[in-house]
Amino acid sequence: MEANLRSVDAIMDQKFGKVGTSERDNFRREAYSYCMGQIIHDARKKEKVTQEELAKRIGASKSYISRIEKGVIEPGVSTFYRIIEALGLRIEIVKPVI
Repeated sequence: MEANLRSVDAIMDQKFGKVGTSERDNFRREAYSYCMGQIIHDARKKEKVTQEELAKRIGASKSYISRIEKGVIEPGVSTFYRIIEALGLRIEIVKPVI
């Protein structure tokens, strides 16, 4: 039974390449874009704002918001801040407690 167990690191290495390889870096970027899109999607839904309304608030198209939320594209920092502000939210940068 124990022979069938594999570490998460081994699975990640097999599926997405070893840490430090371009394959793993690409996976990490795509995962980051997806997560950022989900954060924006969840915040927008919580504030009861449509994609179209959010797009108007930041001067973008509805399809642009959709692509961000799906993780297809990653907004730049300034666009991310405009989205957050348009949703009436804020970002706090804090030093982690170690």
